Amino acid sequence: MIHLPTLRQLRHFAALADTLNFGRAARLANVTQSTLSASLQELEATLGAALVDRTRQRVMLTALGERILVRARKLLADAEELAIEARGAGEPLSGELRLGVIPSVSPFWMPRALPALRKAYPKLKLYLVEDLTERLVEKLAAGTLDAALLALPCECGPNDSHPLGRDPFRLIVRRDHPLAGRARVSPREIRAQKLLLLADGHCMKKHALAACGLRESRDPDPFAATSIFTLVQMVDNGLGVTLLPQMAIDAGLLKGTSLVSVAVEDDPARDLGLVWRKGTARRPEFELLAAALAKATGDSRKGASRV
Repeated sequence: MIHLPTLRQLRHFAALADTLNFGRAARLANVTQSTLSASLQELEATLGAALVDRTRQRVMLTALGERILVRARKLLADAEELAIEARGAGEPLSGELRLGVIPSVSPFWMPRALPALRKAYPKLKLYLVEDLTERLVEKLAAGTLDAALLALPCECGPNDSHPLGRDPFRLIVRRDHPLAGRARVSPREIRAQKLLLLADGHCMKKHALAACGLRESRDPDPFAATSIFTLVQMVDNGLGVTLLPQMAIDAGLLKGTSLVSVAVEDDPARDLGLVWRKGTARRPEFELLAAALAKATGDSRKGASRV
């Protein structure tokens, strides 16, 4: 008979992997250090292999420990989903839900969506995590996030998604810029300008480049902004032009500046979607969440797609 590890042991192992320190891991798991240490020893004895290298200076996972950690996180996430599904069978979107959101969406969409979401689902405890797409996808795969609000297309693995609508790009220029009085500009005209963009790692950079038919340069841009707010300030100070999503403009991002927006030919846009792990039992809940997010922001499109 094969002896199986317990969820408690796996949870303690994951806490140690997150902190690489027995004291901090014990506090994270809300147990004593001796209890956590004993739990890890029991796990290693059950599996018949060392998962952690312990020295006086540091704690490191073994190669096997790294592989076991991936499976442990999935088991913990599946167990949590099982409990949440059973608890929320009679009442959808209740309890905790960890939602990742990219920085070019979070400050503009969520303030509009959250009040309506709280009203519709008062027992939902929504925890927001703002981060870049790549890291959100990693957290989603690891089970530390339940779903993520992303701009598509993106490399987000074999996940399921629900479309939330399209977010058009607009050219942003100073009022004294030659293109400011135009009703619409072409991508060719934009390519002739000093186009300021977000730094590498921000998916909005790739989508903005695609809107103009430009390829991403291999050389780092010394003028790349680290946030959409910094990007606006750079353009307002005459350093160039940029492309911003319509939702940011609608949220009042240009207020107090000398900037105006100009439509772009063919209305290039990014697609927004709610993404979750493929095969999860919580899919009906996430589809409800997607519908609520879309409705709260004025877009009631329905349907599902694969990414």
